[in-house]
Amino acid sequence: MPGLDASNGATEVVGNIGRLSLELLTDTCQHILSYLQGLTRGVDSSQISNTFQRNGLNLDESALQSIVRFLMLTFRSAGKSNLSAGDLVSKLEEGCSQWPKASLQVVHKLWTKHGPLVHTQQEVQAMLSIGQLVDMQWKLGMAVSSDTCRSLNSPFVSVLLKMAEPSGQISQKSFEMTIPQFQNFHKQFKEMAAVLEMV
Repeated sequence: MPGLDASNGATEVVGNIGRLSLELLTDTCQHILSYLQGLTRGVDSSQISNTFQRNGLNLDESALQSIVRFLMLTFRSAGKSNLSAGDLVSKLEEGCSQWPKASLQVVHKLWTKHGPLVHTQQEVQAMLSIGQLVDMQWKLGMAVSSDTCRSLNSPFVSVLLKMAEPSGQISQKSFEMTIPQFQNFHKQFKEMAAVLEMV
């Protein structure tokens, strides 16, 4: 399985996974498995980070992202290969000898329950690989001044989009529009809505 050998930094990631309590590992794996089954729109790393912090585990952002990516890659690869729980655990042990036995038991138990559903969803996802809109927030603002102009008094609309990428990571995109740009944006959305009503 790609990404599971020690040369790809798996030893460090597995070491960090070993720092997780069995409850935190189970919770993190369930977040990822829920996404891979199509039950959620993405894996919210900030929510996982908050759970870690509430439980007294402080990992830097890069270590957390590495754990999430590693587990996501592991479960996604196992789903695509239709591995049994025993085969998955064997592959993990072959890739890195640092796995705590209790952590492998958690992975085995969760994969036994969720593996077939992940496999089915991975077959569907192979046909559809596009990001999904998770959330959209907007606010109206007023630019009152800038470096070159003391009194702008120019309204603008600020938009924040949360997207679930095909990889499962939730990313944020933000942009600002002038009022005429926003009116054009609104007009295009109304046209799309009208077309969708006819379908």
